[in-house]
Amino acid sequence: MTEPLRAKLLALSLSLGIAALGAPALAQEATPMATPMGGPPMEMPPPPEWAEVVATGLANPRGMAFGADGALYIAEAGVGGEGPCAPGPEGNEECFGESGGVTRVADGSQERILDGLASRAAEGGMNATGPNDVSVAGDTLYVLIGYGGDPATRVELGAGEDQFGHLFRAEGDGVVPVIDVAGYETENNPDAMAIDANPFALEMQADGTGAIVDAGMNALLFLDASGALSTLSVFPNVEATAPDGAEIPANAVPTGLATAPDGSYYVGTLTGFPFPPGGATVYGVAGGGSEPLVAYDGFTNIIDVALAPDGSLYVLEFIRDGMLSADPANPATLEGQLTRIAPDGSREVVASEGLIAPTGLAIAGDGTPYVAVFGVVGEMGQVWRIASATQATPAP
Repeated sequence: MTEPLRAKLLALSLSLGIAALGAPALAQEATPMATPMGGPPMEMPPPPEWAEVVATGLANPRGMAFGADGALYIAEAGVGGEGPCAPGPEGNEECFGESGGVTRVADGSQERILDGLASRAAEGGMNATGPNDVSVAGDTLYVLIGYGGDPATRVELGAGEDQFGHLFRAEGDGVVPVIDVAGYETENNPDAMAIDANPFALEMQADGTGAIVDAGMNALLFLDASGALSTLSVFPNVEATAPDGAEIPANAVPTGLATAPDGSYYVGTLTGFPFPPGGATVYGVAGGGSEPLVAYDGFTNIIDVALAPDGSLYVLEFIRDGMLSADPANPATLEGQLTRIAPDGSREVVASEGLIAPTGLAIAGDGTPYVAVFGVVGEMGQVWRIASATQATPAP
Protein backbone atom coordinates (compact mmCIF):
# COMPACT_ATOMS: atom_id res chain seq x y z
CA MET A 1 0.00 0.00 0.00
CA THR A 2 1.66 3.20 -1.14
CA GLU A 3 -0.56 6.11 -0.17
CA PRO A 4 1.35 9.40 0.07
CA LEU A 5 2.47 10.41 3.54
CA ARG A 6 -0.19 13.09 3.51
CA ALA A 7 -2.82 10.34 3.46
CA LYS A 8 -1.11 8.80 6.47
CA LEU A 9 -0.24 11.84 8.54
CA LEU A 10 -1.11 15.34 7.47
CA ALA A 11 -4.67 14.37 6.51
CA LEU A 12 -5.15 13.47 10.14
CA SER A 13 -5.94 17.12 10.80
CA LEU A 14 -8.95 16.93 8.50
CA SER A 15 -10.10 13.51 9.67
CA LEU A 16 -10.07 14.79 13.25
CA GLY A 17 -12.36 17.63 12.22
CA ILE A 18 -10.15 20.34 13.69
CA ALA A 19 -10.10 23.88 12.29
CA ALA A 20 -7.71 26.58 13.45
CA LEU A 21 -9.17 29.71 14.97
CA GLY A 22 -5.89 31.59 15.16
CA ALA A 23 -2.68 31.55 17.16
CA PRO A 24 -3.09 30.80 20.87
CA ALA A 25 -1.71 33.26 23.38
CA LEU A 26 1.28 32.33 25.47
CA ALA A 27 -0.87 32.45 28.58
CA GLN A 28 -1.58 29.14 30.29
CA GLU A 29 -5.18 28.99 29.09
CA ALA A 30 -7.15 26.36 27.23
CA THR A 31 -7.65 27.30 23.57
CA PRO A 32 -11.14 26.81 22.06
CA MET A 33 -11.20 24.95 18.75
CA ALA A 34 -14.17 24.61 16.38
CA THR A 35 -14.95 21.77 14.02
CA PRO A 36 -15.68 22.30 10.30
CA MET A 37 -18.62 19.92 10.64
CA GLY A 38 -20.35 22.39 12.94
CA GLY A 39 -19.98 20.34 16.11
CA PRO A 40 -19.42 21.80 19.55
CA PRO A 41 -16.01 23.42 20.12
CA MET A 42 -13.37 21.31 21.79
CA GLU A 43 -10.86 22.62 24.28
CA MET A 44 -7.19 22.18 23.50
CA PRO A 45 -5.33 21.94 26.82
CA PRO A 46 -2.83 24.61 27.86
CA PRO A 47 0.91 23.93 27.67
CA PRO A 48 2.07 21.67 30.52
CA GLU A 49 4.10 23.15 33.36
CA TRP A 50 7.24 21.49 32.00
CA ALA A 51 6.95 23.28 28.64
CA GLU A 52 8.09 26.81 27.85
CA VAL A 53 6.46 28.26 24.72
CA VAL A 54 9.15 29.86 22.56
CA ALA A 55 7.19 30.36 19.32
CA THR A 56 3.50 30.57 18.48
CA GLY A 57 1.16 31.28 15.56
CA LEU A 58 3.12 28.93 13.30
CA ALA A 59 1.48 27.68 10.10
CA ASN A 60 1.69 23.88 10.33
CA PRO A 61 5.27 23.67 11.71
CA ARG A 62 7.43 20.74 10.62
CA GLY A 63 11.19 20.11 10.95
CA MET A 64 13.53 22.40 12.88
CA ALA A 65 17.26 23.03 13.19
CA PHE A 66 19.62 25.12 15.28
CA GLY A 67 22.24 27.34 13.68
CA ALA A 68 25.78 27.80 14.98
CA ASP A 69 24.65 31.10 16.53
CA GLY A 70 22.06 29.30 18.67
CA ALA A 71 19.06 30.52 16.67
CA LEU A 72 16.26 28.04 16.01
CA TYR A 73 14.92 27.74 12.46
CA ILE A 74 11.43 26.28 11.91
CA ALA A 75 9.96 25.03 8.63
CA GLU A 76 6.30 26.01 8.21
CA ALA A 77 4.24 24.04 5.69
CA GLY A 78 1.83 26.97 5.34
CA VAL A 79 -1.93 26.94 4.85
CA GLY A 80 -2.27 26.81 1.06
CA GLY A 81 -3.97 29.69 -0.73
CA GLU A 82 -6.39 30.74 -3.45
CA GLY A 83 -5.18 28.31 -6.08
CA PRO A 84 -4.79 26.80 -8.61
CA CYS A 85 -6.64 23.96 -6.94
CA ALA A 86 -6.47 20.25 -7.67
CA PRO A 87 -7.64 17.02 -6.06
CA GLY A 88 -5.40 15.90 -3.21
CA PRO A 89 -4.41 12.29 -2.55
CA GLU A 90 -7.60 11.78 -0.52
CA GLY A 91 -9.81 13.27 -3.25
CA ASN A 92 -10.57 16.55 -1.48
CA GLU A 93 -9.72 19.79 -3.23
CA GLU A 94 -6.44 21.36 -2.19
CA CYS A 95 -5.34 24.81 -3.26
CA PHE A 96 -1.89 26.26 -3.91
CA GLY A 97 -0.67 29.38 -2.17
CA GLU A 98 2.59 31.03 -1.25
CA SER A 99 2.03 30.71 2.51
CA GLY A 100 4.94 28.42 3.39
CA GLY A 101 8.00 29.83 5.08
CA VAL A 102 10.75 29.63 7.67
CA THR A 103 10.66 31.28 11.10
CA ARG A 104 13.76 32.16 13.12
CA VAL A 105 13.64 32.25 16.93
CA ALA A 106 16.45 34.00 18.79
CA ASP A 107 16.90 36.19 21.85
CA GLY A 108 13.31 35.70 22.95
CA SER A 109 11.71 36.82 19.69
CA GLN A 110 10.51 35.18 16.49
CA GLU A 111 10.62 36.41 12.91
CA ARG A 112 9.53 34.86 9.65
CA ILE A 113 12.73 35.26 7.66
CA LEU A 114 11.56 33.42 4.53
CA ASP A 115 8.06 33.87 3.17
CA GLY A 116 6.14 33.15 -0.01
CA LEU A 117 7.13 29.49 -0.32
CA ALA A 118 4.89 26.87 -1.90
CA SER A 119 2.07 25.41 0.16
CA ARG A 120 -0.99 23.33 -0.73
CA ALA A 121 -3.86 22.75 1.67
CA ALA A 122 -7.53 21.98 1.98
CA GLU A 123 -10.04 24.52 3.24
CA GLY A 124 -9.03 26.14 6.50
CA GLY A 125 -5.34 25.33 6.05
CA MET A 126 -5.86 21.63 6.72
CA ASN A 127 -3.87 18.86 5.01
CA ALA A 128 -1.01 21.28 4.44
CA THR A 129 2.09 20.34 2.49
CA GLY A 130 4.95 22.77 1.97
CA PRO A 131 8.35 23.29 3.62
CA ASN A 132 8.99 20.03 5.51
CA ASP A 133 12.44 20.65 6.95
CA VAL A 134 15.35 23.04 7.27
CA SER A 135 19.07 22.54 7.78
CA VAL A 136 21.80 25.02 8.62
CA ALA A 137 25.31 24.26 7.32
CA GLY A 138 27.86 26.93 8.15
CA ASP A 139 26.23 30.20 7.16
CA THR A 140 23.83 28.60 4.69
CA LEU A 141 20.18 27.82 5.34
CA TYR A 142 18.54 25.07 3.28
CA VAL A 143 14.80 24.44 2.90
CA LEU A 144 13.22 21.17 1.78
CA ILE A 145 9.71 21.42 0.31
CA GLY A 146 7.58 18.29 0.25
CA TYR A 147 4.89 17.11 -2.13
CA GLY A 148 3.10 13.78 -1.59
CA GLY A 149 2.20 12.11 -4.88
CA ASP A 150 3.39 11.56 -8.44
CA PRO A 151 5.75 14.41 -9.38
CA ALA A 152 4.09 14.53 -12.82
CA THR A 153 0.96 16.00 -11.20
CA ARG A 154 2.79 19.06 -9.90
CA VAL A 155 1.91 20.86 -13.14
CA GLU A 156 -1.67 21.15 -11.85
CA LEU A 157 -0.53 23.56 -9.14
CA GLY A 158 0.68 26.41 -11.31
CA ALA A 159 3.71 28.20 -9.90
CA GLY A 160 3.98 25.49 -7.26
CA GLU A 161 5.32 23.11 -9.91
CA ASP A 162 8.77 24.68 -9.58
CA GLN A 163 8.89 24.43 -5.79
CA PHE A 164 7.10 21.29 -4.58
CA GLY A 165 9.52 18.42 -4.09
CA HIS A 166 12.59 20.65 -4.41
CA LEU A 167 15.56 21.49 -2.17
CA PHE A 168 16.38 25.19 -1.94
CA ARG A 169 19.16 27.36 -0.55
CA ALA A 170 18.33 30.69 1.07
CA GLU A 171 19.80 33.83 -0.46
CA GLY A 172 18.88 37.16 1.05
CA ASP A 173 15.15 37.12 1.67
CA GLY A 174 14.50 34.52 -1.03
CA VAL A 175 15.57 31.06 -2.14
CA VAL A 176 17.41 29.53 -5.10
CA PRO A 177 16.91 25.94 -6.29
CA VAL A 178 19.48 23.27 -5.49
CA ILE A 179 17.84 20.12 -6.91
CA ASP A 180 14.48 18.60 -7.82
CA VAL A 181 14.39 15.76 -5.29
CA ALA A 182 10.97 14.51 -6.38
CA GLY A 183 12.21 14.18 -9.93
CA TYR A 184 14.62 11.52 -8.71
CA GLU A 185 11.61 9.33 -7.93
CA THR A 186 10.34 9.58 -11.50
CA GLU A 187 13.72 8.55 -12.89
CA ASN A 188 14.73 5.91 -10.32
CA ASN A 189 11.78 4.80 -8.11
CA PRO A 190 14.06 3.40 -5.35
CA ASP A 191 11.41 1.24 -3.64
CA ALA A 192 10.03 -0.08 -6.97
CA MET A 193 6.46 0.73 -5.89
CA ALA A 194 3.99 3.38 -7.08
CA ILE A 195 5.55 6.69 -8.10
CA ASP A 196 5.27 8.83 -4.98
CA ALA A 197 7.66 11.51 -3.74
CA ASN A 198 7.58 13.49 -0.50
CA PRO A 199 10.99 14.84 0.56
CA PHE A 200 10.57 15.06 4.32
CA ALA A 201 13.80 15.31 6.34
CA LEU A 202 17.15 16.93 5.60
CA GLU A 203 20.67 17.24 6.99
CA MET A 204 23.22 19.28 5.05
CA GLN A 205 26.98 19.63 5.54
CA ALA A 206 29.27 22.64 5.08
CA ASP A 207 30.78 21.14 1.89
CA GLY A 208 27.39 21.16 0.16
CA THR A 209 26.74 17.46 0.54
CA GLY A 210 23.75 16.18 2.43
CA ALA A 211 21.26 13.44 3.18
CA ILE A 212 17.53 13.51 2.45
CA VAL A 213 14.79 11.18 3.67
CA ASP A 214 11.86 10.82 1.29
CA ALA A 215 8.67 9.48 2.88
CA GLY A 216 7.10 8.62 -0.47
CA MET A 217 10.12 6.84 -1.94
CA ASN A 218 10.73 5.01 1.37
CA ALA A 219 14.38 5.87 0.82
CA LEU A 220 17.42 7.70 2.18
CA LEU A 221 19.20 9.73 -0.52
CA PHE A 222 22.66 11.29 -0.70
CA LEU A 223 23.37 14.63 -2.37
CA ASP A 224 26.99 14.85 -3.50
CA ALA A 225 29.11 17.97 -3.97
CA SER A 226 28.29 18.07 -7.69
CA GLY A 227 24.57 18.24 -6.95
CA ALA A 228 23.73 14.67 -7.95
CA LEU A 229 21.49 12.35 -5.93
CA SER A 230 22.01 8.66 -5.22
CA THR A 231 20.22 6.08 -3.06
CA LEU A 232 21.83 5.15 0.26
CA SER A 233 19.13 2.82 1.53
CA VAL A 234 15.54 1.68 0.96
CA PHE A 235 13.33 0.84 3.96
CA PRO A 236 11.20 -2.31 3.96
CA ASN A 237 7.49 -2.79 4.48
CA VAL A 238 6.34 -4.29 7.75
CA GLU A 239 3.51 -6.78 8.20
CA ALA A 240 0.55 -5.33 10.06
CA THR A 241 -2.99 -6.30 11.01
CA ALA A 242 -5.71 -4.19 9.40
CA PRO A 243 -8.89 -3.27 11.30
CA ASP A 244 -10.70 -6.13 9.53
CA GLY A 245 -8.12 -8.62 10.80
CA ALA A 246 -6.32 -9.08 7.49
CA GLU A 247 -2.52 -9.14 7.42
CA ILE A 248 -1.27 -6.46 5.04
CA PRO A 249 2.07 -4.81 4.25
CA ALA A 250 2.56 -1.34 5.74
CA ASN A 251 5.04 1.02 4.14
CA ALA A 252 8.01 2.12 6.25
CA VAL A 253 7.37 5.86 5.58
CA PRO A 254 10.71 7.26 6.81
CA THR A 255 10.29 10.68 8.41
CA GLY A 256 13.18 11.33 10.82
CA LEU A 257 16.89 11.74 10.08
CA ALA A 258 19.97 12.25 12.26
CA THR A 259 23.61 12.09 11.18
CA ALA A 260 26.02 10.51 13.67
CA PRO A 261 29.56 11.84 14.24
CA ASP A 262 31.00 8.89 12.27
CA GLY A 263 28.90 9.81 9.22
CA SER A 264 26.34 7.05 9.63
CA TYR A 265 22.63 7.80 9.81
CA TYR A 266 19.66 7.15 12.06
CA VAL A 267 16.31 7.08 10.24
CA GLY A 268 12.95 6.88 12.03
CA THR A 269 9.80 5.50 10.38
CA LEU A 270 6.19 6.59 10.75
CA THR A 271 4.80 3.41 9.12
CA GLY A 272 1.80 3.47 6.81
CA PHE A 273 -1.76 2.25 7.28
CA PRO A 274 -2.78 0.62 9.60
CA PHE A 275 -0.04 2.38 11.59
CA PRO A 276 0.73 -0.61 13.83
CA PRO A 277 1.39 0.34 17.48
CA GLY A 278 4.93 -0.69 18.33
CA GLY A 279 5.69 -1.16 14.64
CA ALA A 280 7.84 1.94 14.06
CA THR A 281 11.61 1.51 13.93
CA VAL A 282 14.80 3.55 14.10
CA TYR A 283 17.14 2.15 11.48
CA GLY A 284 20.88 2.56 11.17
CA VAL A 285 22.49 3.12 7.76
CA ALA A 286 26.23 3.24 7.08
CA GLY A 287 27.66 6.52 5.86
CA GLY A 288 28.36 5.22 2.37
CA GLY A 289 25.00 3.47 2.15
CA SER A 290 23.88 0.01 3.25
CA GLU A 291 20.91 -2.20 3.91
CA PRO A 292 18.98 -0.66 6.83
CA LEU A 293 19.65 -2.35 10.16
CA VAL A 294 17.29 -2.12 13.13
CA ALA A 295 18.89 0.12 15.75
CA TYR A 296 15.87 0.54 18.05
CA ASP A 297 12.35 -0.80 17.67
CA GLY A 298 9.03 -0.86 19.51
CA PHE A 299 7.99 2.73 18.74
CA THR A 300 4.74 4.03 17.25
CA ASN A 301 4.41 6.61 14.46
CA ILE A 302 7.90 8.15 14.67
CA ILE A 303 7.86 11.64 13.17
CA ASP A 304 11.42 12.84 13.97
CA VAL A 305 14.73 11.86 15.53
CA ALA A 306 17.68 13.95 16.72
CA LEU A 307 21.08 13.42 18.34
CA ALA A 308 22.15 15.34 21.45
CA PRO A 309 25.70 16.51 22.19
CA ASP A 310 26.15 13.73 24.77
CA GLY A 311 25.38 11.06 22.17
CA SER A 312 21.80 10.44 23.29
CA LEU A 313 19.25 9.83 20.55
CA TYR A 314 15.84 11.47 20.97
CA VAL A 315 12.85 9.84 19.27
CA LEU A 316 9.62 11.78 18.74
CA GLU A 317 6.38 9.84 18.21
CA PHE A 318 3.48 11.67 16.56
CA ILE A 319 0.70 9.77 18.37
CA ARG A 320 2.01 7.39 20.99
CA ASP A 321 -0.94 4.96 20.92
CA GLY A 322 -1.24 4.84 17.13
CA MET A 323 -3.00 7.06 14.64
CA LEU A 324 -6.08 4.86 14.44
CA SER A 325 -6.65 5.49 18.16
CA ALA A 326 -7.12 9.25 17.67
CA ASP A 327 -10.47 10.62 18.85
CA PRO A 328 -11.19 14.30 18.07
CA ALA A 329 -13.35 14.56 21.18
CA ASN A 330 -10.47 13.52 23.43
CA PRO A 331 -7.24 15.54 23.05
CA ALA A 332 -5.40 12.97 25.18
CA THR A 333 -5.61 10.56 22.23
CA LEU A 334 -3.63 13.06 20.15
CA GLU A 335 -0.63 12.99 22.49
CA GLY A 336 2.75 12.03 21.15
CA GLN A 337 5.84 11.04 23.09
CA LEU A 338 9.47 12.09 23.33
CA THR A 339 11.91 9.37 24.39
CA ARG A 340 15.62 9.70 25.16
CA ILE A 341 17.83 6.73 24.31
CA ALA A 342 21.07 7.05 26.28
CA PRO A 343 24.41 6.00 24.78
CA ASP A 344 24.17 2.75 26.78
CA GLY A 345 20.82 1.97 25.09
CA SER A 346 18.57 2.63 28.08
CA ARG A 347 15.37 4.56 27.41
CA GLU A 348 13.41 7.15 29.35
CA VAL A 349 10.25 9.03 28.45
CA VAL A 350 11.07 12.74 28.58
CA ALA A 351 7.62 14.10 27.68
CA SER A 352 4.27 12.62 26.75
CA GLU A 353 1.19 13.83 28.63
CA GLY A 354 0.07 17.08 27.04
CA LEU A 355 2.37 16.76 24.02
CA ILE A 356 -0.34 17.28 21.39
CA ALA A 357 0.38 16.41 17.73
CA PRO A 358 4.16 16.97 17.79
CA THR A 359 5.67 17.30 14.31
CA GLY A 360 9.28 18.45 14.70
CA LEU A 361 12.28 18.09 16.99
CA ALA A 362 15.62 19.84 17.49
CA ILE A 363 18.24 19.64 20.24
CA ALA A 364 20.00 22.81 21.41
CA GLY A 365 23.72 22.98 22.02
CA ASP A 366 23.16 22.51 25.74
CA GLY A 367 21.21 19.30 25.12
CA THR A 368 17.74 20.77 25.67
CA PRO A 369 15.01 19.38 23.37
CA TYR A 370 12.65 21.67 21.47
CA VAL A 371 9.44 20.24 19.99
CA ALA A 372 6.94 21.65 17.49
CA VAL A 373 3.37 20.93 18.64
CA PHE A 374 -0.17 21.45 17.31
CA GLY A 375 1.59 20.75 14.03
CA VAL A 376 -1.40 19.82 11.88
CA VAL A 377 -4.01 22.43 12.81
CA GLY A 378 -3.41 25.41 10.54
CA GLU A 379 -1.91 28.47 12.19
CA MET A 380 -2.13 27.12 15.74
CA GLY A 381 1.41 25.69 15.75
CA GLN A 382 3.83 26.30 18.60
CA VAL A 383 7.36 25.32 19.62
CA TRP A 384 8.03 24.25 23.19
CA ARG A 385 11.29 24.09 25.08
CA ILE A 386 11.16 20.88 27.12
CA ALA A 387 12.56 21.27 30.64
CA SER A 388 15.27 18.68 31.17
CA ALA A 389 14.29 15.48 32.94
CA THR A 390 10.75 16.73 33.65
CA GLN A 391 8.60 13.67 33.12
CA ALA A 392 11.65 11.43 32.98
CA THR A 393 10.44 7.87 33.59
CA PRO A 394 11.83 4.57 32.38
CA ALA A 395 10.33 3.64 29.00
CA PRO A 396 8.59 0.25 28.87
